[in-house]
Amino acid sequence: MKSVIIIGSGIGGLIAGNLLAKKGHKTTIFEAHGIPGGYTAGFYRKGYYFESGTLTFEASASVFKAMKDIGVFEKIDFEKIRVRFVSEDFDGVPEDYDDYKKMIYTAFPPDKEKLDAAFADLDKIAGLMGDMDEPMPYLYGGLKMMKSMLPYILGAPKLMKLSNLYGSMTSSEFAAKYFAKESKLYKLFGGFGYPDMPAMFVGSALLGIFKDLWTVKGGMQSWADILAENFRKLGGDLKLNSYVDKIITKNGAAVGVSCKNTVYDADYVISAGDYKKTFLKLLDDKSLIPGDLQDNIGGAAVSEGFFTVYLGLNMSNEELGKYMKVPLVFNFDNKPGCDIYNSEDGEFFSKTSVSLYSPSMVNPKHAPEGKSSLMLQTTVPYHWMNNWGGGDKEVYGQLKEKAMDAMIDSAARLVPGLKECIEYKDAATPLTYERFTQNTDGASSAWSWNPNKKFYKNTMSVNIETPVKNLYIGSCWAMQIGGVPGALAAAYLCAKKIK
Repeated sequence: MKSVIIIGSGIGGLIAGNLLAKKGHKTTIFEAHGIPGGYTAGFYRKGYYFESGTLTFEASASVFKAMKDIGVFEKIDFEKIRVRFVSEDFDGVPEDYDDYKKMIYTAFPPDKEKLDAAFADLDKIAGLMGDMDEPMPYLYGGLKMMKSMLPYILGAPKLMKLSNLYGSMTSSEFAAKYFAKESKLYKLFGGFGYPDMPAMFVGSALLGIFKDLWTVKGGMQSWADILAENFRKLGGDLKLNSYVDKIITKNGAAVGVSCKNTVYDADYVISAGDYKKTFLKLLDDKSLIPGDLQDNIGGAAVSEGFFTVYLGLNMSNEELGKYMKVPLVFNFDNKPGCDIYNSEDGEFFSKTSVSLYSPSMVNPKHAPEGKSSLMLQTTVPYHWMNNWGGGDKEVYGQLKEKAMDAMIDSAARLVPGLKECIEYKDAATPLTYERFTQNTDGASSAWSWNPNKKFYKNTMSVNIETPVKNLYIGSCWAMQIGGVPGALAAAYLCAKKIK
């Protein structure tokens, strides 16, 4: 039996904790906040439930396998989500990828030849990420792992060829191959997903939306709570409101952590949180990290943060459903001059597209009877307006209110009477997310998705090893594009490492 300390109770930390405790290791999770979950969490305000960060997830085959391995699958009510796509040119809830393409062709008949060329290439790369119906190879061991890797090995030549073509190409560069810059189709194809994400992910991401997009009916917090409860039943110790201020090393190896002026010893330490803060803030001996690596860590770009508006509405789910159709709506409405890279544009929020998500349309219990909950969300430029006021609380409040009002105005075009029905409203900025999750700049999915700003050389690799012996990365930060799949893979690899 080994003694293991995990820093952070996000989905990676909770899964790693359960796997290690199930193997019989003495496992302790330290969580800075009063509830587990990290981005995979949620909260109630005045009877309305909202998600803290993660709204949906993909890679369901891997997630479901992990929950079965841990023994909690039957306790979690996973629900598949459909998506509505809206712009001034189209409005639909496509059944599948082909249905989505038909919608776009119908909306832009004069551009058929250009769309033919663009979709022909997207079709080639749509299946790049492997079989969505099978768990990731990282979740297996021994012969099963080798067997699950076989399709990837056999498909390697094709994958390499397409990766050479599209792996370093951004979505904006991909869109520019077919459509005039700043045209509607350029913005649609180039603005899908994270800003300037790799072109090779656009097709698979679109495919995933229709085949493999899920949420939790009880809310993400219920998922985290079930994993936390199971961890404790397995003998694990979950310490809430316990911020780790130092990772302690001895002779080049991690030997414990410091929390509230108390030292806790361990054979292994897993950082299930922010990579940058792990090494630049928590590690007690920075000399263990080579200087060039320290510079790379400090300068590496992270994924864009979100601005999220939380609304409690005096509007029934039935009425809200008349306008939204489905719980999740992607509203493509970027106006002229909208630039995710312009941090000095004070009018950014009146130009950007806004997505809508209603937790209470997924589960009516997420709002008081006869009422509904609604979240509005958009990606935000890094350090918008001097990082939201440069530390001035009054300016911060003014900017937050201005952004919130602009987002509500945008959503009101889709939901008539929205403003008059608001009973509760608040918002989270990237600074809010950084405070809650410890993620640098409120990063929503670990490192930057831009292939020109990679921290890891291999976008799809899972990197739990560190220069410090017995210190592993067990969060989405172990993978360039992070997310739930990255956290899951990291958790399994950490559990395999500790025997």
